[in-house]
Amino acid sequence: MKPSAESIAASIQAAGKGRGLPPVHLWNPPFCGDLDIRIARDGTWFYLGTPIGRPGLVKLFSSILKKEDGKYFLVTPVEKVGITVDDAPFVAVDFNVVGDDLRFETQVGDFATAGPDNPIRVVRDADTGEPAPYVLIRADLEALIDRKSFYRLVDLGVTETVDGVDWFGVRSGGMFFPIIEAAELG
Repeated sequence: MKPSAESIAASIQAAGKGRGLPPVHLWNPPFCGDLDIRIARDGTWFYLGTPIGRPGLVKLFSSILKKEDGKYFLVTPVEKVGITVDDAPFVAVDFNVVGDDLRFETQVGDFATAGPDNPIRVVRDADTGEPAPYVLIRADLEALIDRKSFYRLVDLGVTETVDGVDWFGVRSGGMFFPIIEAAELG
């Protein structure tokens, strides 16, 4: 039987959800094929081309998301199905400053404090120069930092020298995360 979104959801619910995220890093079931689930760049989850309108179901699926060799999968103890992710599987929709740290929240309610275990990186579009900022949420799964949050980050920015180059960036978790070379700011 080919897996479906319903069978994946039933399987993970049958496995029982304790406190925290399921141990997907310990699960290595056989690959059962691809499922027509896509995560758009804005964080919207689609099944068979239709947005998944139940936030609880999206949160459930996001809890069993895994990345292996650059590909994304939903994993249960008994099955593993491939899905499509347009950019990053999560969107950081907000952050708070907690002491000297930046604590991000995703569209599915996950939290991550930027630092050595959850670095921030910025990729610049080669043609337009537009920045695309990301923060690692968990186990090789990143969140694209939304525009309003990125603008707020820029307001907190400082200039530091890294390897002899002045960078504009932000600090969190005792680390400096470069955003753009200071010379480019003009």
